[in-house]
Amino acid sequence: MALQRIYLVAGELSGDILGAGLMRELNARHPGVEFRGIGGPRMEAQGLSSRFPLETLSVMGLVEVIKHLPALIRVRRTLREEAKAWQPDIMIGIDAPDFNIGLEKQLREAGIKTAHYVSPSVWAWRQGRVKKIARAVDGMLTLLPFEAAFYRHHQVPVAFVGHPLADELPLDNDRQRTRQGLGLDPQAPVLALLPGSRGNEIRFLGTTFLQAAEQLCQRHPSLQVVIPAASAQRHDEIDQLLQAYPALSERVVLLDGQAREAMVASDAVLLASGTAALEAMLCHRAMVVAYKMAPMTHWLAKRLVKTSWVSLPNLIAQQTMVPELIQDAATPESIADQLSTLLTDKAGREALETRFATLHASLQRNASRRAADAIDALVAGQPLDVQDDAIDGY
Repeated sequence: MALQRIYLVAGELSGDILGAGLMRELNARHPGVEFRGIGGPRMEAQGLSSRFPLETLSVMGLVEVIKHLPALIRVRRTLREEAKAWQPDIMIGIDAPDFNIGLEKQLREAGIKTAHYVSPSVWAWRQGRVKKIARAVDGMLTLLPFEAAFYRHHQVPVAFVGHPLADELPLDNDRQRTRQGLGLDPQAPVLALLPGSRGNEIRFLGTTFLQAAEQLCQRHPSLQVVIPAASAQRHDEIDQLLQAYPALSERVVLLDGQAREAMVASDAVLLASGTAALEAMLCHRAMVVAYKMAPMTHWLAKRLVKTSWVSLPNLIAQQTMVPELIQDAATPESIADQLSTLLTDKAGREALETRFATLHASLQRNASRRAADAIDALVAGQPLDVQDDAIDGY
C-alpha cells in the first residue's frame, strides 16, 4: 500500500535525527509521499514542510512550561486542525510525549491512525500513563527491548525497532589507535571521566568526580585521565574546578567534545547516569555510574521511580552489571574503590566488554528501516506485536 501523506511532529534535535532517518526509508519506499508537521533541518532536507520551528516544543522545566503553556496549546490546536483537514495516512509523534501524546489522542479520536516513536519513561515512573498512551496511539515504536516488553504486558501494540546509536557505533573499535589519536600513552591505563553535559550536573558531580580521580591516581601512578567537555561552557567550568587539584591537572587531558573517542580509549569510564551510560556500553567499556541531585528531587525520585536500576546497561540486561552510586552513596572514596577494582581486574573487564558487545549486537537492528516497517504495517492494518526473541525474556 503506497503512502501519500504523513504527518510528523518532532520536538528536539534527537527527534529531528530520528525523524530524518525514518523519512529517508519512507521516501525510498513511497516515491512522492508528502510530509508535514514540525521538524528541524534534517527532516526538512527529507521533504518535511515544517509549520513551526523545531525549538517550539523544546521547553524544559516546570516554570518554563507554565510560562509557554498558552503558546503550546495554540500550536497543538493549529496542528490538530491542519492534520484533520489534510487527512494523512498516519500521524507520527517523535518523542516530546507531553505534547505529542495529547495530539495523537485527539487525532486518533478524529479517525487518523497514530504512532509514537520513542517511549517515554512510563516503565520507570507514573506507570498509569500507559492507559492514556493506549487510547492515544495505534502503535508504539521503542528503542529498547525492555520498553517493548512493558507495552506488550499492558496490551499496547508495540514494535521494538532497535537503537540508532547501536546502528551508528561499530561492533569493533580500536582502543590503542584511539589513544594515539588523542595523544595518550597507548600502554598506560586510561580513565574517561564524564561528569555530565548540564551545568547542574557539573555543580553536583564535578568536585566529587575530581576527588575520586585524585584518589585513584594515587593508587594507580601511571593512570591517565581524559575528560571530554560537552560544550565550551562546560570546558571552562571543569577547567576552573581543576585549578584546585594541581597534581591531578598534570594527569588530565581536557577535550572539547570527543566523548565517544574518550570512552573507546579508556579502560574504565566514570559517568553521570543518562544516555552516556548507553554510549559507554555501546563502546564496550566497563563503567561506574554515579549521580547526585538536589535533595528534594532525590526524595521525590525515590518515591516515584519503580525500577531496580537507573542506568540503561543494567535495565537492558535486567541485572546489575554496572555499579550505581546514587546521592549519598556517591562519595569520592566509594567511586575510587569501584574504579580501582575495575582497573585491577583485567579478566573481569574483558568479560564485561564481551557482554556489552553482545548487547550491542542485539540493539543493532537498523532502527530506521524497522520503524518504517512498523509504519507500513500500521497503515495496512497489520499487527505490530509479533514474536520477537529480543523481548521475550523480559
